[in-house]
Amino acid sequence: MEGKTVRSPHTPAALACSAALLLAALTACGSEDPADTEKPTAPHGVTAQASSATSAHVMWEAATDDTGVTGYEVYRKGEKVKSVPASRVMIDIDGLAASTAYTFTVRARDAAGNLSAPSSAASVTTPAPTPADREAPTRPVKLRGKADGSRAATLSWGGSTDDVGVTAYDIYQEDSRIHSVPGTRTTARLTGLRPGTVYTFTVRARDAADTSSPDSNAIDITTASAPGAPASTAPTDLRVTAKAEGKAYAVDLDWEQPETGGAIPAYQLYLNGRLTTTIVWGGEPPTGRANYRLTVTDPRGTRYAMKIRAKLPDGKWGDFSAVRTVVLGD
Repeated sequence: MEGKTVRSPHTPAALACSAALLLAALTACGSEDPADTEKPTAPHGVTAQASSATSAHVMWEAATDDTGVTGYEVYRKGEKVKSVPASRVMIDIDGLAASTAYTFTVRARDAAGNLSAPSSAASVTTPAPTPADREAPTRPVKLRGKADGSRAATLSWGGSTDDVGVTAYDIYQEDSRIHSVPGTRTTARLTGLRPGTVYTFTVRARDAADTSSPDSNAIDITTASAPGAPASTAPTDLRVTAKAEGKAYAVDLDWEQPETGGAIPAYQLYLNGRLTTTIVWGGEPPTGRANYRLTVTDPRGTRYAMKIRAKLPDGKWGDFSAVRTVVLGD
C-alpha cells in the first residue's frame, strides 16, 4: 500500500506562525544595525595660503559625525582635487598657475559614504614666479609658546628674511609639518592636541621657490592633564650629543628619570618615530639621571629626531619624553 501524507487541520496555521516568527526575528536583527544616513558636520575654519607660485596649502578644523569621520575631500571650484584620511586636516595642492586666484572648499566623509555640506570657501592668490630666488630664508628666532589648556597651544617667533620674500612659516612636531601660517604672521595657534602630553615644536620659514630655512630653536610644551588623569611618566630634560669616532658616530643621551613608584628596568629609544632599540640595564637600574650611548654608521649630515619612554613597574610603557634632534657631524 502506497504511503499517503496526512495533513493536520492545524498545519497551515502552524506554518503561518513559523513564517511570522521568522520574519519578526529577521526584522529584529536588522534593526540592531540601522543604515548610517546622518551626514558629518561641515569642516570649519578652512584657510588657504600660497606655498609657492604654483602650490597652495589648505587647512581646516576637524568635522564630527555620529559614527566617525573617515576622510576629507578638497574641492576647487566644485571639482574634487584631493582626498585625505581623517587623521589629516591639511593638504598641499600642486600644479597651480602663478599669479592666479583660487577658491577651495572641504567636505567630510563617513564610513557609509555620506558627505557633509561644503565648508565655507577659502580664497588664495598665488604669487608671481621668482626664478631668481635661490637663497633659503634665515631661520626663525626666539621661538616661544605656552599650552592653552589640555588640547591647544600658542607659539610665537621672530621673523625670517629672504632675498625675495618669506611666503609661509611651517610648524613642525617631531619633524612632521602639522601647521602653516602666511609669511606675514609670526604666531600660530595649534589645536587638536592630547591632554597631559609633551610636544616639541620647531618652525621653518619658506619662500616662493619652496625653499625652507633651517629649524628654529626647539620648544617643549606640555598640555594640561585631563581631570582625574594620572601624573605624567615621561622622562624629562633629555639631552643628546653626537661625536665622530673613526668612521662611526657615538650618540650620547642622558635624561632625568620619571617618578614611577619603583625601579625602571628598561627604556625604549625611538629614532625618527620608529622604535630603534630597547635599553636594558646590565645590572641594578640607575637612580637619578640615566645615560646611554648609541653607535651609528650613517653618513655625516644624517638627522635624527630622538625620544624615549620608560617601562613602568607594572610592565606597561610610560609617556614619551620630549623630542631632541641631532645632526651627525654638525
